Amino acid sequence: MTTYLLAGGGTAGHVNPLLAVADGLRARDADADVRVLGTAEGLEARLVPQRGYELLVVDKVPFPRRPDRTAAVFPGRFRRAVAQVREHIATHGVDVVVGFGGYASAPAYVAARRAGIPFVVHEANARPGLANRLGARRAAGVGVAFEGTPLPRARLVGMPLRREIEVLDRAALRAEGAAHFGLRPDAPTLLVFGGSLGALRLNTAISASWRDVLDAGWQLLHVTGDRSDLEDPGEQGYALLRYVDRMDLAFAACDFIVSRSGAATVSEISALGIPAVYVPYAVGNGEQALNAASAVAHGAAILIPDAEFTPETVRGRILPLLTDPHERAGMAERAAQIGIRTGTENLIALIDEALTS
Repeated sequence: MTTYLLAGGGTAGHVNPLLAVADGLRARDADADVRVLGTAEGLEARLVPQRGYELLVVDKVPFPRRPDRTAAVFPGRFRRAVAQVREHIATHGVDVVVGFGGYASAPAYVAARRAGIPFVVHEANARPGLANRLGARRAAGVGVAFEGTPLPRARLVGMPLRREIEVLDRAALRAEGAAHFGLRPDAPTLLVFGGSLGALRLNTAISASWRDVLDAGWQLLHVTGDRSDLEDPGEQGYALLRYVDRMDLAFAACDFIVSRSGAATVSEISALGIPAVYVPYAVGNGEQALNAASAVAHGAAILIPDAEFTPETVRGRILPLLTDPHERAGMAERAAQIGIRTGTENLIALIDEALTS
């Protein structure tokens, strides 16, 4: 029996692909011993036990960004975190470590190397995080979600996707999806969403241009996020929701998407072959624009900078796409060509290679 230690967490971007791989390992071999390493503060502390996996805890030790007190105590705290992981590895007889980035991954990579067991790195973003940049140098395998991700010996494996997205048959579920949101299955539908918290720029632009979308013969499924105070106008063909817990049905019901470009979002949309306009989140280190770059370069999507996304942009750049079925069909075809539905399977194959090399 093989014992796997999957390390990562902090955000859904790290936890969700980790859980997809955990489920994939269990589905392949019911006797596989799958453990998860994370911090007590991250999203994994809630999501991992809910999915039925044991969470092994390691101290959260952020890398210092400036020469201050945190930097002075960092070496000792990091050594303690590595020692914690080494104890977990020894106690559970871990055979391989798989890291997905985040606070838990850096000490896991060091501990695996010192314990003499292989470790594999998966990077979800086109711009790698610090933990994975360091870990990739000595990893037995490096898998990335986007082509061109600058890590040594990187192999394009794609993103491990949620099972309901991985197996989604959009055509078969279109009628159910439309009915779920009170829309018609025989009318084209634009899906707009900005993540669980929403995107103010998207919400502001759509709230001032939704009538133009409907007048163009399209329906609109607008997911505003939990923090939005937009009111539903109650118009037929315009479904306004703060949160959607069945994104598979939303994807099945839609024909075109406007969204942020987080790594999972871009990976899911491309895997499903849906044409899109991406409006990258402007805060951060620019990773969202890089996540969308491959889809844009292949003609599967269009990128509009956050500052330029206005009601006038919706009317001048998005409506022409909605009314051009030939262009949309070409974008959808190109999205399907670059999209990867087998990210979980591909990463597990990389883990198998690390175990046998």
